[in-house]
Amino acid sequence: MENKKMKIGVISDTHLTDYDDEMRRRLVEHFSDVDMILHAGDMVDLRVLKIFGGKEIKAVCGNMDNFFVKEKFPEHLIFEIKGFKFLLIHGWGSPMGIEERISAGFKDVDCIVYGHTHKPANHKKDNVLFFNPGSAVDRDIASSRTIGILEIDKDIEGRIINI
Repeated sequence: MENKKMKIGVISDTHLTDYDDEMRRRLVEHFSDVDMILHAGDMVDLRVLKIFGGKEIKAVCGNMDNFFVKEKFPEHLIFEIKGFKFLLIHGWGSPMGIEERISAGFKDVDCIVYGHTHKPANHKKDNVLFFNPGSAVDRDIASSRTIGILEIDKDIEGRIINI
């Protein structure tokens, strides 16, 4: 897998308490060919994991997750893919300044994947890609439901998908 481009599905803030057929259909449409899925927290309940259809999942817990999610998943995860160092974290506090708060605690990463704000982000700052897939279910804060794709080869490229 090291020689080919890796494609990663990214989702956050699903806020679901159980398996959801509609969400499963949307994810099959967009994540069927991904190598892995990252969930940036606030899945709320472990039963939500069934919508990912057995794909490899890396996940963190968020502020709205129940006890069982918080027991199973850490608050942040650092891992490497194709020589790039990733931080997966939910985030906390006000959406204002969230990227600065997160990055202040974690140096030497190439990509920060976060959630919490329900607003998508896909931009580089000081050679770090900040990527937030937005919320897959929330239309209250954001104007649309979104998920993301990260493609990793010689660089990391992200894109936001309206679902």
